[in-house]
Amino acid sequence: MDSAPSGAEPPVWKTRLSTENNRNEWIMWTYGLIYLVPVSVVIGFRLGGWYTFVTPVMVFGMVPVLDLIIGRETKNPREEDIEGLEGRLGYRIFTWICAPMQVLMVYWGCRLASTGSLSGLESCGVAVSVGVSSGVMGINVAHELAHRVNGKMEPLLSKIMLWTVCYLHWGLEHVVGHHRNVATPEDPATARIGESFYAFWPRTVFGGFNSAWKFESDRLQRMGLPPWDRKNRVAVALLLQSCLVLSIAILGGIQALVFFLLQAFVAISLLEIVNYIEHYGLTRKQIEADRYETVKPVHSWNSSNWLTNRFLFNLQRHSDHHYKPGRRYQTLRHFDESPQLPTGYAGMVVLAAIPMLWRTVMDRRVNEFR
Repeated sequence: MDSAPSGAEPPVWKTRLSTENNRNEWIMWTYGLIYLVPVSVVIGFRLGGWYTFVTPVMVFGMVPVLDLIIGRETKNPREEDIEGLEGRLGYRIFTWICAPMQVLMVYWGCRLASTGSLSGLESCGVAVSVGVSSGVMGINVAHELAHRVNGKMEPLLSKIMLWTVCYLHWGLEHVVGHHRNVATPEDPATARIGESFYAFWPRTVFGGFNSAWKFESDRLQRMGLPPWDRKNRVAVALLLQSCLVLSIAILGGIQALVFFLLQAFVAISLLEIVNYIEHYGLTRKQIEADRYETVKPVHSWNSSNWLTNRFLFNLQRHSDHHYKPGRRYQTLRHFDESPQLPTGYAGMVVLAAIPMLWRTVMDRRVNEFR
């Protein structure tokens, strides 16, 4: 029998199991830190003036410092816990809540801008802050949910969030194109060594759209249909996004439209600067003219800084994400053999925005790893 006599110590395995379960329970709740981002936007608005910029200051000022203080967490979930963690509803709910919050944040911002009650400084501050929230909470969570291809609800939530930043086609291109071509010249979302983020931005934004359009056109051609058929998912995305932009312009006026486009630009740029960081300078070996070695954990930069991973649902464990894209965020693993970033994404974004500083820090690491 497993039960211990009254007053006796419980078996060691039961104590360890209980400790591990408590640890997993605590870890789950820490992912709620993501909600601090939209909350900071509202707090900044309520305080007014320069305080409307409190969100980017928190994300790119405070978080990098705290990342260095708190440090890394490289412990991986135990194999026997993977199935239970994958099925845990609480982890999913944290991502589901982000969808209505994202929609409400963008709607609130557009409504606020349409009233004309903000000064020029405050209008800019709120738009940038909502854009940061749309990148950290919106697109980042949309990325996690876009990979849940075996379901219907989560990919739908992903599309809704991407719709609010006019980047609907990206979810399709990311899953179908980027994961297939990552770390090759064919992938517009893989930054080349020596390429600045400002050169990378137009290449990945427009190249990603062209990539999505091409494989949709090829798919329809195989079905005997023209490229502009209603089954073209990129064409449908363009139509839906155009309808949203037009509706905002009509109902909210030019100020609401400018706000919406600015927050979308900030969110998209934040996504793409993270893309820039994730694969900078890494390449897969070409085996044949049209074939490369399989994707491995060494083809993505990895970071296990505890705090930023809580804000980003373990996005920084990107090596495992590309190695096993079907894994949910709570089961992604750290690999010591993967190339390691010197700090978390929040700090790396600041470095990437300054090309000379970025190349000083990263080019040496790329060459050493190669």
